[in-house]
Amino acid sequence: MAAFVYLVRCRDGSLYCGWTTDVEARVAAHNAGTGARYTRARGPVELAWSEACADRSAALRREAAIKRLSRKDKVALADQAMATR
Repeated sequence: MAAFVYLVRCRDGSLYCGWTTDVEARVAAHNAGTGARYTRARGPVELAWSEACADRSAALRREAAIKRLSRKDKVALADQAMATR
């Protein structure tokens, strides 16, 4: 089963990283207030970036790697994705 790693940009400008098997449904859950606790008080959110991974394990590893990045690098990743849309 395919899995995805994603970044959402919150209303306050912060970025939240997570993983899912359905990006659209997960973003909708964040916006409905049933997603992560972090995004509940910072909604609405918008998808800033996503990447397909082979499976859940690969997505979790990639999520951990992204969470170790500096904010500057996360913003660059999101901005690069916006430039290619």
